[in-house]
Amino acid sequence: MAGAGHEEAAAIFDPLRPKLMRVAYRMLGSIADAEDIMQEAFIRWMGADRAAVKVPEAFLRRTVTRLCLDQLKSARRQRETYVGPWLPDPVVEEEEEEDVTLPLMLALERLSPLERAAFLLHDVFGLAFEEVAVTIKRDPAACRQLAARARTHVREARPRFRIEKERGLEIAKAFFTASRSGDMKALGAMLAADVSIHSDGGGKRSAALKPILGFDAVMKVHEYLADLFQKNGSQLVRAGFVNGLPGFVTLEADGELQTTALEIQDGKVAAIYVVRNPDKLRHLH
Repeated sequence: MAGAGHEEAAAIFDPLRPKLMRVAYRMLGSIADAEDIMQEAFIRWMGADRAAVKVPEAFLRRTVTRLCLDQLKSARRQRETYVGPWLPDPVVEEEEEEDVTLPLMLALERLSPLERAAFLLHDVFGLAFEEVAVTIKRDPAACRQLAARARTHVREARPRFRIEKERGLEIAKAFFTASRSGDMKALGAMLAADVSIHSDGGGKRSAALKPILGFDAVMKVHEYLADLFQKNGSQLVRAGFVNGLPGFVTLEADGELQTTALEIQDGKVAAIYVVRNPDKLRHLH
C-alpha cells in the first residue's frame, strides 16, 4: 500500500519537477542544494493530504519556495566564509536562457531572501502578487514593494541588448582559440576597456581571490595563462550557453572540468566568469 502511495505521489510530482527545479536553482544558485530541496519537497508531498490539494503545482511551488527561504539563511552564512568570488553553479545548455542570466543571478545575491523570492516568482515566473503573497506569507502590497525594491537593485544586471545565438557562440569559440593559442592580438580585439575576470575556485583549485579589473590586468593574466596552456593544454569539451551567457566547457591539465561564460556588450567581452570549484562542476561529468 505504501508503494502505491509513493507511485501516486510521484505521478503528480515528477512532471512538475523541471519547473520546481528551476525555482529552487534560481533561488539558491546551487544544483546540489536545489536537488536536496526537491527531495525534501517530495517527502512533504508524500505526507500531505493530497486529496485536499486543488492545484498541486501551486502547493509544491509554495513548498519549494519556503524551503529555499529557510536554506538561504544558512547559505548566507556559508558565503561569508567562501574562499574568493562566489559564482552560481554553471548550467550549460544548447539554447540561450532568457529569463535569468549569470549577471542577474549575481545581482539576486545582493537581495534579501524575501526580495529574491518576490522578484523571481512575479517577474520571472509570472505569478500574480496574490499568489506570491500566499507563498511567502506576506500581504500582496508588501510583495509589490519587495519586488519593486528588487527590480531597482537588479535593473543594471538585465541585458540591454540581446546577442544573436550564433554570434554569441562564434565569439565564445574565438575567445577559446585566442586564449589557448596565445594569440594576444586577437584576444585583445575582443575585450572591452573595462573588462573583468571573476573566477570561482572555492579554495579547492587555483583561482584569483578577487575580481581582476581592466583591460591591461586581464591581458596580463591571459598572457600568463597562455604559457600554461602551451605546456599543459586545455581541451574544448563543448561550446554552449553557461547560465544564459555564451561560453564553453573545457577539460584542464589537472583532469578537472572548467566553465567559462562571457558577458558581451556592444560586441565586446565585458566580463569573463570562470568556475573551477570541482564541487560546482560534478553535474557536468
